[in-house]
This record gives sequence, structure tokens and C-alpha cells, in this order.
Amino acid sequence: MHHHDNLARGESEKLLAAIREREVLVGIIGLGYVGLPLALAFTERGFRVLGFDVDETKVQALARGESYIKHLDGGRVAAMAASGRFAATTDFSRLGEPDAVLICVPTPLTPQREPDMTYVERSAHQIAACLRRGQLVVLESTTYPGTTDELVRGILEATGLRCGEDFFLAFSPEREDPGNKDYGTTNTPKVVGGVDPVSGNLAQALYDQVIARTVRVSSARAAEAAKLTENIFRAVNIALVNELKMVYDRMGIDIWEVLDAAATKPFGFMRFNPGPGWGGHCIPLDPFYLAWKAREFGASTRFIELAGEVNVRMPEYVIEKLTLALNDRGKPVKGARVLVLGIAYKRDIDDPRESPAFELIHHLLRLGAEVSYHDPHIPVAPRMRSWPHLPPMRSVPLDSTTLAGSDAVLIATDHAAVDWGLVAAHAPLIVDTRGVFRQPSPHVVKA
Repeated sequence: MHHHDNLARGESEKLLAAIREREVLVGIIGLGYVGLPLALAFTERGFRVLGFDVDETKVQALARGESYIKHLDGGRVAAMAASGRFAATTDFSRLGEPDAVLICVPTPLTPQREPDMTYVERSAHQIAACLRRGQLVVLESTTYPGTTDELVRGILEATGLRCGEDFFLAFSPEREDPGNKDYGTTNTPKVVGGVDPVSGNLAQALYDQVIARTVRVSSARAAEAAKLTENIFRAVNIALVNELKMVYDRMGIDIWEVLDAAATKPFGFMRFNPGPGWGGHCIPLDPFYLAWKAREFGASTRFIELAGEVNVRMPEYVIEKLTLALNDRGKPVKGARVLVLGIAYKRDIDDPRESPAFELIHHLLRLGAEVSYHDPHIPVAPRMRSWPHLPPMRSVPLDSTTLAGSDAVLIATDHAAVDWGLVAAHAPLIVDTRGVFRQPSPHVVKA
């Protein structure tokens, strides 16, 4: 046993020294909204990075130094390509090369609202196929507590190598907030938890090189739970203001005015804004990861389920408000021309994943409306995993003719780049889900 101890200490100490000298090659699986900013952070701090992605077009774009993510500075991506410290590949048989491998792949839900671990499992098997002694593996994908030390560890240890001795394994959740001007990858504190203390030390040492502050927790499970807690907190509070919006609307009270007033309290209140439903790749999905895992322990998660029910109902509420507003004007929804403003899941970004706009478009098409959209950041609506049946659409120009020719303009996302004055001047009916128009007006309906 002592012999093993020395070996293990040897592997971890070698790796630790290499990390501190910035001599390790960092591998990143998944070069999307999480992986690409990480690649930038590591290369900009002098590390060599090898990026892996199944998408050949992404790999080629990065080789040319082009960014395919709008909120990331294209100059940084060009500099990374020119640095000689970065390469991207679709060849996963090269996973034996990096000393540290960071997994940044999606963790969506199945149609039954259960965790879809396909991408994480595939990545773990791809790493296992090339796993060698002295490698550190870190999962960043948001997931249920136990993923790292049950699922990933099991796949990697099937190689015969032992975690904490031969290789090292940790969880460190991403905290990307696309479009946030103040907080990016390197200045947002990063939570790190190892499957064992040695793995945690190594992962923390690695992130310490590029991130201003790491927050060490005792285990991978605690780190997984911390990430879920952050997102569940948002989900529950968004559901709460959405519920209040519907109640206050019946009472003739404007939720936006109420929130503005409540938000002046300097303590004990945190502002959340209502919307047309929940969107993005975290809030609609992550709470269900915990709800799913809790069933294994015979525990119920009633707040999570309730938040889900309220937020899933929001698009129906919005369509109901639109239907009633058209009805007041003597128009059926069937055949009505509806212009949806904004299909990104939040303002000023180009990410439409899980956006409530698609749910709204789906409802409108089902009711027979003629739907078009305008989004200054998304010229072509991409094929969506969750909406394979929606017809391909392109953003229409926003001008007085388009606006005046529509029966209703439905505000789904409040992009700053939209000329809201033009919208107010020419749209015959505006259904506002984002509180863009605060002054009561006969042709604005709050939804």
C-alpha cells in the first residue's frame, strides 16, 4: 500500500507542479457558450489548450480565428488562434494528450423531463478510451448531485485506473451569464469540489491560475448541489413574480410599478422580473435534475414542481391575453398577422435555446395565426432540439410598413437595439410581456 501512496503522491505532485508552471495542456470538450470562454481564459493566461467539438464548422471557424458567439469579443478569438497555443479538433482519439480535461457539454432533459446524460456519458467514455495516469478530469456541465462520483467515476474506473491515485476527478460548475458586461469567466468566483481531496486540490490549483477567486467545497456533490441551488433560487422567484403578475393584473395593479416600488427597499428584497415563460439553458432544466434525483431518496421537491407548473403556464397566459385583445378589436387569432419581437431567451444576446418565444410561436401557429419575427441578433431562427417541427424562419426588417401591416406585435424579448418608439408609433396592438411600455396606452396590453 505504501508503494501505491508514493506512486499516487508522485502523480499528483508532478501534475501540481506542472499546473503551477502553466506547463499542462488543457483539453476542453464542447466549445460552446461555456467551453469557448474557458479556452480563451486559459490561452490568455499562457496555457496551451486543445479544444474538442463534434461540430466541424466550429473547429474550422476557430482555426480561422472567428467567433460564432456574438457576446464574445471576436478580437480575443482571433488572438487565441494566432497565439499558437490553441488548436481545436473533432478527433476525440486525441484525448490522451491533455493533462487536464474539462467537460463542457450540454445536459438537456428528455421529453419526459428526466436528465439526459447522453453527452456527459459519451464524453466520459471518450476520455476513458484514452485515459492515462496523471490526468485530471473536471465536469462543468450542470447536473444532479452524484453524477461525478457515481456516473463519470464509474466509467473512468472501468479502465482499471483508480480515481485519486492514478487519475483525478472533480466537479466545477460553469457560471456563464451571456451578455453580462460586469462578470465573465475570469472574475466570477468558481466553485470547485473534488471526488477526493487530492483531486479537489488539483482542480482548484488549475482554476486558480485563470480565475480571480475559487471557492472550494468538500465534495463534488456539494459543488453539484451549489449550482442547482443557484438556478432553483432563480426558477422559484421567477415563478413567484409571474404568479403575482397574473393576480395583480386581475386587480388592475401593474406588476412593474409594484416591483419598482418594492425594489427601493435596500435590504430583504431581491428583484426578479416576470416574463412570457422561462428560457435559457439553465432555469427551465436544472430544477428538474434535483427533483429527479430526490425521488431516489424518497424526498419531494414541491417548490420546484410548483415553480415548473407556474412557469410552464406562462406562454398560455400570454396567448390568452393576445387572443382577448384581438377579440376586443373584432379579430380572430386565425389568420391574424402576428409579429414576434425578440426570440432570444433574454435581452441583448443571440442565444435562442429554450426561449419561451418558440413556445409562443408554436401556440400561435396552432391557432392559425400568420407568424413572423424580428430579432436584431438572430437573423435566422435555428433548428431547435425541442421544436423540430417549427418551420424555418428569418428575421423580418422592423419598419413602419411591417409594424402597421401586423394585427398584433408580441414583445417576447426586450432587446435594447430595437427602436421601441417606432414600434409604439406604428403597431396597431402591442402585447407586452417584458414591461417595455410602462405608461398605460389604449393599444398596449400587458401580458
